[in-house]
Amino acid sequence: MVGVGTTAIAVTAIGARVHEVSQKGRAFQPAALVIKRGETVQVLNDDADLLHHAYVDSPEFTFDSGDQEPGEKARIVFPVAGTFAVLCGIHPKMKLTVQVD
Repeated sequence: MVGVGTTAIAVTAIGARVHEVSQKGRAFQPAALVIKRGETVQVLNDDADLLHHAYVDSPEFTFDSGDQEPGEKARIVFPVAGTFAVLCGIHPKMKLTVQVD
């Protein structure tokens, strides 16, 4: 893994990048990413005692992680270009903006 600011980027066996995002303190960290089409955002529940529930609801595609226990990860693949909001179904003020080029 290579650290870039607060975002770690991993390279999978087929060369696609995985951008890691933390859910901690009722916030996504970082709060914004710029990625390429087809890349993955991995969202980790870093809170010791809170559930999270990441989802994307857009005309282009949808994603729903279901409830995430502390320590659980969810992987979101962004198949199309655009700007998307990843939200938490439990904490409405949480928002991650993902710009897909």
